[in-house]
Amino acid sequence: MKLESIKDFFVTQYGIITSNRFGIFGASILIFFGLVALLAPWIAPHDLWESLRDSNGKLAMLRSPSWEFPLGTTAMGRDVLSQMIYATRTTFLIGLVSGLISIIIGANIGLFSAYYGGKLDEILMRFTDIVYGMPFLPFLIVLISLFGRNIWFVIIAICCIVWRTSARVVRSQALAIRQRQFIMAAKARGCSNLRIIYGHIMPNILPLLLLYTSFNIAWSVLAEAGASFLGFSDPDNLTWGGMLYNLWISGKIRTAWWWFAWPSICIILMVSSLVFISRAYEEVANPRLKQR
Repeated sequence: MKLESIKDFFVTQYGIITSNRFGIFGASILIFFGLVALLAPWIAPHDLWESLRDSNGKLAMLRSPSWEFPLGTTAMGRDVLSQMIYATRTTFLIGLVSGLISIIIGANIGLFSAYYGGKLDEILMRFTDIVYGMPFLPFLIVLISLFGRNIWFVIIAICCIVWRTSARVVRSQALAIRQRQFIMAAKARGCSNLRIIYGHIMPNILPLLLLYTSFNIAWSVLAEAGASFLGFSDPDNLTWGGMLYNLWISGKIRTAWWWFAWPSICIILMVSSLVFISRAYEEVANPRLKQR
């Protein structure tokens, strides 16, 4: 891809998002979380596993938010603010990587299924149906039991499940585009199948792909939070869901409101920001939704 094409692509995406007030709001929140994740080692005031002491030398256990501890402390005297910052990095990584990989899998399955049709379409769609019947949490439990609690196995489990919806939607759109005259003309000129798929069909469903990329990232964040809350996350890589799990096993969920509130708010904000961004792309993919 030429440099000018890459520039035009990002300019187009910027225009789509900024043309929608919800898209602007969602992108602002997502950029904020991205900066926090990127700068985590430099902006976190303490190590996330460090047990802190107050000015009197006492272990700062379950301290509510104050000037000394802006977001409070945990039952082990650990700084919630520092844990939130580092957890943002892990959650952002899991959501982004899982969302991007799943949309790549789903898009390719949908494109090849629609373009080639026949037996390949039947095989790929029946495989998609099988994945639809595969519940996420039992699948994750089996994977973790076999390979251990590791962040990359959590990502693999999410990717193996999330792609299914995007594959079906991409297939339905690609089936309609495959019948158009410019595809017939490309075949008549001798274009290869891969060039037609990636050079002619895929650019016409790009807004749809970006829409479902946002959905997949949001679903990945929720799936990771649910898995972490049940204790299936990597104990060495703290996430927002992992913070809620630590709160639950401490038995202080009814008293340490600050320990519960901040990760919950961040999960809601990140998922909402992705939904807002997807709304901007949804108006491009389906112009009838655009407000007059």
